[in-house]
Amino acid sequence: MTAEGIESPSEPAVLVHGLRKAYGPVEALCGLDLRVEPGAFLTIFGPNGAGKTTLLKVLATLTRPTEGSALVGGKDVVRHAGAVRKRVGVISHNTYLYPQLTALENLEFYARMYRVSAGRERALALLTKMDLGRRMHDRVGTYSRGMQQRLSVARALLHDPKLLLLDEPYTGLDQHACRVLADVLEGLRDGIRTVIMTTHNLQEGLAGCDRAAILVEGRLVFDQEVTNIDASGFQHTYFSCVHAEVPRA
Repeated sequence: MTAEGIESPSEPAVLVHGLRKAYGPVEALCGLDLRVEPGAFLTIFGPNGAGKTTLLKVLATLTRPTEGSALVGGKDVVRHAGAVRKRVGVISHNTYLYPQLTALENLEFYARMYRVSAGRERALALLTKMDLGRRMHDRVGTYSRGMQQRLSVARALLHDPKLLLLDEPYTGLDQHACRVLADVLEGLRDGIRTVIMTTHNLQEGLAGCDRAAILVEGRLVFDQEVTNIDASGFQHTYFSCVHAEVPRA
């Protein structure tokens, strides 16, 4: 890190080496290596059970690796978990919202937790951006799934994280919510914030990223810049990788 606390150009946003995560006899991640540069937008494709969610949970400090290491902005996810959490925003199936609170109350709570300066103003701006301004005083328990997911995006962006982790963010969203989310993700492609998204939807996943990877049975079997990818050819590659026999160590 530089004296000002800003990542140097040579320091990766994410650096994973030999990462292994086992749940009893089941290995979710098998010696995974991954490097993601600052400002990149990486989409990791893979079927259910490939290890996508586990990888994001490790990076978000929500689960500890069995072996290997993972660094976020140069900080180890185990030894410096608190510092990593300040740098990371997470969007997943779990919205991490309180249904008995209003949308504004939820964001103000998280603003206090992350010590966001001018938290209310930041919350109001994000509610407007997510097209939730008219419902911000309604309890989140009355929201549709799409509205809750849009609010969870606002929650994840509230503290302006350097790394945004999206685990199947389009799941369960209606068309309007999908369009809003797609617009938000497009706006995040500023070359500053790093985004890692997991999905099994090839069309949605390729649309916004500049790098695509395929994870199968806990191993990266494909990793390439999108400029070198033909969409129809990638579909064939994906299904070939998913249905291929992945050797076990």
